[in-house]
Amino acid sequence: MSYNINKVREDFPILAREVYGKPLVYLDNAATTQKPLCVLDAMRDEYLNVNANVHRGVHYLSQQATDLHEAAREKVREFINARKTEEIVFTRGTTEAINLVASSFCESQMQAGDEVIVTEMEHHSNIVSWQLQAMKRGIIVKHLPITDDGILFIDQLESLISDRTKIISVAHVSNVLGTINPVEAIIKMAHAHGIPVLVDGAQSAPHFKVDVQAMDCDFFAFSGHKMYGPTGIGVLYGKEEWLDKLPPYQGGGEMIDKVTWEKTTFERLPFKFEAGTPDYVATHGLAKAIEYIDSIGFEAIQQHEQALTRYCMEQLQTIPDMHIYGPVSSGRDAVVSFNVGDIHHLDMGTLLDRLGIAVRTGHHCAQPLMDRLGISGTVRASFAIYNTKEEIDTLVAGIRRVSQMF
Repeated sequence: MSYNINKVREDFPILAREVYGKPLVYLDNAATTQKPLCVLDAMRDEYLNVNANVHRGVHYLSQQATDLHEAAREKVREFINARKTEEIVFTRGTTEAINLVASSFCESQMQAGDEVIVTEMEHHSNIVSWQLQAMKRGIIVKHLPITDDGILFIDQLESLISDRTKIISVAHVSNVLGTINPVEAIIKMAHAHGIPVLVDGAQSAPHFKVDVQAMDCDFFAFSGHKMYGPTGIGVLYGKEEWLDKLPPYQGGGEMIDKVTWEKTTFERLPFKFEAGTPDYVATHGLAKAIEYIDSIGFEAIQQHEQALTRYCMEQLQTIPDMHIYGPVSSGRDAVVSFNVGDIHHLDMGTLLDRLGIAVRTGHHCAQPLMDRLGISGTVRASFAIYNTKEEIDTLVAGIRRVSQMF
């Protein structure tokens, strides 16, 4: 299966831009993707024609806006194959979703000395949110180590689990290494001990089909802006039985059932976790982004992005002193992190930028992983549905040119 790449690129006007007089080559998709016109048009149309606060109003515009907002929730439910819309909580992004679980879960399910297990390749959002709870409540954060090739030592998980382990939180795909983690195996092992699992899907939801029921995860978090949707909107999926047990993350409007001076009772799921006015225009934008992904199809998307990733790896390996991090053969998603000789990643990224090539440099919010790899940072190229082999050729030529300068 394939799709017309030129037609897809026309949906993203920003790709026709020039930077420093050079055609833009945008390879920073793991940080955020560009937005297709259908998403931008849908959001503009809602602001122009349907703008009203949701759920609270009896008037026509409010009811229309509410319908769009709740239709978006149903679209997300379908997208990840959740059982019910009650299991779909809108957040500001993956980070807020993880913080929500860490805060509410630790408050109600954990005591001082209880443990959470994460992995050595986690994004800071899946480390710091638990460390904050460790400072507040005395919980212990343990981590599952990785091999030199950036693959989890999955056989060490059993020995890490103790009777104090209350939750495991793991990235589906590493935002640095591109490693696709065996989350199904982790979940199966965890569930055998009665331990729930949170999966950080920020880097998986945009690239391949996620089925939360088949995966059997207890929580799953992802962001709209990494999958062609707007910024400031994300999703927390939680199994109904878990969301029922957890206390609210924030208090305010929308999430209450009844407030008196004596006590407050909370709204039913998922509204218990959605305090205040939601970004109902962004939820509509997210729904349009999902429709856009569906129109192309994950089979075609995966085929295209995997081909780009393989091609990039092959071409980069022809450059002298090239060091690529993460799995080399298979089990890698649309991310390639590298360094060339002793050229600092920041210098490489800055000079590539002058050639119109947008890559990410630094520690990628994964400093413990950088410590494990013995480096301060990498250059990262990450791919999306609109990237081409020609852009990778431009990247490789750019790296060669920068390398020669040093």
